[in-house]
Amino acid sequence: LYKTFTTFFKKNLQYLFMINISLRFFSSLRTPSPIRFFRYFSPTSFALYNATVSRSFSSNQLTTYGSFVQEMLPRFIQAIQLTNCNELEVLIHPDGIIPVLMFLRDNHNCQFSQLIDITALDIPTKVYRFEVVYILLSLHFNSRIRIRTYTNELTALDSATIIYNSANWAEREIWDMFGIFFNDHPDLRRILTDYGFEGHPFRKDFPLSGFVEVRYDDEVKRVVCEPLELSQEFRKFEIFSPWDQFSSQSKL
Repeated sequence: LYKTFTTFFKKNLQYLFMINISLRFFSSLRTPSPIRFFRYFSPTSFALYNATVSRSFSSNQLTTYGSFVQEMLPRFIQAIQLTNCNELEVLIHPDGIIPVLMFLRDNHNCQFSQLIDITALDIPTKVYRFEVVYILLSLHFNSRIRIRTYTNELTALDSATIIYNSANWAEREIWDMFGIFFNDHPDLRRILTDYGFEGHPFRKDFPLSGFVEVRYDDEVKRVVCEPLELSQEFRKFEIFSPWDQFSSQSKL
C-alpha cells in the first residue's frame, strides 16, 4: 500500500499541485471565472501567484511603506505623499535620481523592476519650473510608485538609462518636448519633431501656432517648410459699448 501510494503521488504530483492552487484561487474570488483561471496558470504566473491574486493596498500600508523607503534614503527623499487615487508618490532631490531608482529596483522589499514611463510638467511660476515624474511597476508585489523630482532650464538631470533601458526613448521625448537635458544619455536627440526644429513645444511659453509651417508647394512639387506668417487685418477693440455715446459722468 505504501509503494502504491508513493508511486501514485510521484506520477500525479503536478496535477495535485494544480488542484491545490486552483482551490486557493477560486476560494479567493467572489465570482469565479474560467478566463482568470487559465490566465493565472500561464508558465510565468506560478511564481507570482501569491502576490497578484486580488491584492489591494490600504492607505496605512502605503504610508508605512513610504516611511520605510524614506528611512532607507533620508539624504535624497524630501517627502512622501498619497494621491487622491490612493497612489504612493516619493518626492526626491535631483541628485538622488540614480540612488533612489537603484534602491527601488534592487531592494528585496521593493523589486520595482520595470520603468513604465517618464513624463514632465512645466510650471513657469515656480523657481524650478520643470517637474519630472518616474512611474515604476513591481510585478512581484503588483504595485506602482511615482518618483517626482524638479529642475530648471539650465540644470541637467542624471540619465536613468544605466538602470532601466526603457528610459532611453522616454528621456529623448522629454528633451524634445521640454528641453530638459539628461547627463550620460547614450543618444540624446529629438525623437518627435523634425530635423532643424527650434524650440520645445510642451513649454508653456511656446506659441500655439509655432514658428514654421509645412505645406505642399505646387511649383517645386514637394513639401516645404517655411517660417510662419499670420496675416490679420488691423482691428481696434474698445471696452466701451458703441451704443453708449455719453458717459454717465458727463455734464450736459
